[in-house]
Amino acid sequence: MISPARVAAFDVLRGVHEGGFASELLLARCAALERRDAGLASQIVFGCLRFQGQLDFLIRHFAGRGPKLDPEVRIALRMGIYQMRYLERIPPHSAVSESVELVKRARKRSAAAFVNAILRKVHRDPVGWPDRATALSCPEWLLSKWEAQFGAEIAKRIAETANCEPELYVRAPGAGPGLEPTVVPGCYCVADGEPPPGVRIHDIASQSIVPLLELAPGLTFLDLCAAPGNKTAQALESGVHAIACDLHWRRLKNVAGCPRVVLDASRPLPFKARFDRILVDAPCSGTGTLARNPEIKWRLQPDDLARFQQLQIAILSNALSALAPGGRAVYSTCSLEREENEDVVAAVAARLPALGILEKRRWIPGRDCGDGFFAAVLAWT
Repeated sequence: MISPARVAAFDVLRGVHEGGFASELLLARCAALERRDAGLASQIVFGCLRFQGQLDFLIRHFAGRGPKLDPEVRIALRMGIYQMRYLERIPPHSAVSESVELVKRARKRSAAAFVNAILRKVHRDPVGWPDRATALSCPEWLLSKWEAQFGAEIAKRIAETANCEPELYVRAPGAGPGLEPTVVPGCYCVADGEPPPGVRIHDIASQSIVPLLELAPGLTFLDLCAAPGNKTAQALESGVHAIACDLHWRRLKNVAGCPRVVLDASRPLPFKARFDRILVDAPCSGTGTLARNPEIKWRLQPDDLARFQQLQIAILSNALSALAPGGRAVYSTCSLEREENEDVVAAVAARLPALGILEKRRWIPGRDCGDGFFAAVLAWT
């Protein structure tokens, strides 16, 4: 028998390997599990993803070579080693035996003896990491980019913070955009279910974006990339007349409290009216959210940044075409990369001589509270 938690964790990690996102897969897969099993599944999934670089090195270390492994076998080994070396209360025999059974369940029975042999060699003694990428469990190209942009110490802090469970922040309705968010102590676990009624899980840095718009009752407000709706809800607290937009209805349907429009913001917008305030919380690489979305650091490639940049330039340019004289727009991302932030704003401003950049801000994990964000406040001069 295999515990429900480990079965769920294995299935989610296999889904991530196939292109899914851990948070979404966990919510769906753990909905029917008991809270304790859901919590362990979440802990294993996020732990294996955060420390994937170290775990793959440890597989080679205990195997004595670099074997070519099927994805299911590698996932089972990562899970077993993570439980045995990184968690305190997991009996080693359970981690070994159930990892072997997971391989058999995945129809890789011929690898069961290999998995058993490797995991029985695993111990908790210190192991010397071969390089900083392994020590920080982060691709070297990302570390080098952050070091060039922020310095070696901040780059190290970003990577270390990405390997920690993020604090959970919630926002109660009616709190007002000027009040500090409520900090809820404890571990972040996507499998814990929905927050209490009337409360939204909303990262503390993310909550700092909407106040830059200087919203007031009666202003018209366009949220161009609104899903999942946290910033829209925060903006509505100010009494604005809002329209929320996003590319896919499945993401937009849970945004409440205002009219919603499904559209591709990279194409000309369908609105004749001009808006007093516009938020472009643009789709991006998400490198500021690696603690919550650790699969990003293993999935993202350097060439992806240019693709995101072209999309972001198109969306921001279209948004500004709908900004009323005297209005204010905010461009934001949850990316740490200059290509998606300062360079996007500079490229759009170069095309629009009448555009003024009033302010630019950055939130960096490990230096500031919460996720990593960038924001620029824009207005016509």
